[in-house]
Amino acid sequence: MNRIPLIVGNWKMYKTSAEACAFIAALTPKIASVATLRRVFLAAPFTAIQAASECAAAAGGQIAVGGQNMHDLPEGAWTGEISAQMLKGSGASFVLLGHSERRTFFAETNSFIQRKLLRALQEGLIPILCIGEQLHEREGGSHEDVLRAQLEECLQGIDPLQTSRVAIAYEPVWAIGTGKTATPETAQSVHRFIRTWLEGRFGPECAEKMRLLYGGSVKPDNIAQLMQQPDIDGVLVGGASLDVNAFAQIVNY
Repeated sequence: MNRIPLIVGNWKMYKTSAEACAFIAALTPKIASVATLRRVFLAAPFTAIQAASECAAAAGGQIAVGGQNMHDLPEGAWTGEISAQMLKGSGASFVLLGHSERRTFFAETNSFIQRKLLRALQEGLIPILCIGEQLHEREGGSHEDVLRAQLEECLQGIDPLQTSRVAIAYEPVWAIGTGKTATPETAQSVHRFIRTWLEGRFGPECAEKMRLLYGGSVKPDNIAQLMQQPDIDGVLVGGASLDVNAFAQIVNY
């Protein structure tokens, strides 16, 4: 199946509204030649989502803007949290869920992430579910068990008809911000494992429609090899997404 590649930039705790708009204005003409060949998402800080989405729309709508996290409830006394409706109201069309930094530093569990994913689907946001293993789990040979548990628990209760709206980003935790990258062959092996699991859970047709992304020190010099792999449908880019020229190179791989 021809899955349209998805390139996602995750700005994390960087960029003000003004910086986000300047980035989008500079990026748009640099990626115009591939605008119909792939989709480009930018996960902005909450404070910059509305400005970034407005700037993206004014620049021609080639770039979609989304959030980096959300709560699982529609509203309530949750100081400092953001709901799916708030994201949508600010112009977000997608949301990252279960990023390793949320799991590691904010103790987010698979069950909490699963509730968020269901809420995102209910509210019409595209959820990008992040999964991945720690270095000791990879070296100890338990990485597939870890990934299987994350998939099973985070996708519990998902209707097969909804799976085409979900993207899964495999991000080996040991390769995030470290400069280390899984080889294209290693990444492909894990992506094949994920798609095989999806086939068993939701059926081959659903599994073929779902886009699987690789995240973990993606850079202009490794994007082409990663995207040559048959089960890698895109990338989740961290540090390199903060530089407009580097990110444009990745989009234009």
